[in-house]
Amino acid sequence: MDRPWRFRGEPLALEWVADGWHLRFVQPYRALKVYRCPGCDQEIFPRTLHLVVWPEGEPEQRRHWHKACWERRFAELRRAARRTPPAT
Repeated sequence: MDRPWRFRGEPLALEWVADGWHLRFVQPYRALKVYRCPGCDQEIFPRTLHLVVWPEGEPEQRRHWHKACWERRFAELRRAARRTPPAT
């Protein structure tokens, strides 16, 4: 089985692609600015481990998330996908 996490990008960062989403860990030493998490609408402060997330093929939609906020949102997206029947 192939591992989902790989080092990619410039600078190299741990990235995962799953269910149409790219996730990239931002290490605390690389987190230099303040961002606002779309999951909780709170600030992500410099030197805080967090994720950058964007839909497959849409890097301009990148958003910075707290890890826990993204995990909650991703679980919601997966539940919604299971409830929605596939289009025929």
